[in-house]
Amino acid sequence: MSSVTSVFQMQGVTKVYRTGGVEVWALRGVDAELHAGEFVVMLGPSGSGKSTLLNIMGGLDRASAGRVTFQGEDLTQGSDRALTLYRRNHVGFVFQFYNLIPSLTARENVALVTEIAPRPMNPADALALVGLSDRQDHFPAQLSGGEQQRVAIARAVAKQPEVLLCDEPTGALDSATGIKVLEALTGINETLGTTTAIITHNAGIRAIAHRVFQFVDGRIAEVTRNEERVPPSQVVW
Repeated sequence: MSSVTSVFQMQGVTKVYRTGGVEVWALRGVDAELHAGEFVVMLGPSGSGKSTLLNIMGGLDRASAGRVTFQGEDLTQGSDRALTLYRRNHVGFVFQFYNLIPSLTARENVALVTEIAPRPMNPADALALVGLSDRQDHFPAQLSGGEQQRVAIARAVAKQPEVLLCDEPTGALDSATGIKVLEALTGINETLGTTTAIITHNAGIRAIAHRVFQFVDGRIAEVTRNEERVPPSQVVW
């Protein structure tokens, strides 16, 4: 990774959920920065705050305090419309569950996103990036779990976002299938230069990242850099 241009800057990011008289602190003053073209793994147990931070970075949630900027623009001060446009134009999301429309083929599922994107990729090209050129006319029920997740990845990248945010993308998959999904994600990062952040509780996945953010109790407890990354095929699951 040659570029050190800042994409995200986070300062003192705090998130408190209130239910009745109970406060739950999901984030406790997180400071972090992500760089253009970087592949980051956010590692930690359930409840450590990593999904909350990812949702705030993606404009799906708002911080209770602190500041998050994307390419210098303050997301924490953005209106609902501004956040909607931010998500549509700049961010691709991949979740643990694929959220494909059963009645549409793989190509048609991807095309749904390209119809609203300002600079869309051809759906067939997006599917080729994840190794599914020969499956583009298949319906979700005709695809394996790993293939469905790769369709979801193709859908996310078809609008050519600057950022790809992935929440447990291999969480519902076995190791062999999960490795294929990780190969698709690292391939997109290397081919398109898409800044990529993956949330996981699987410590083995950390080896494919440029940097690893270790979450504990709503904080980033440690940031480590991999001087020598390994390919997904060598991940110890």
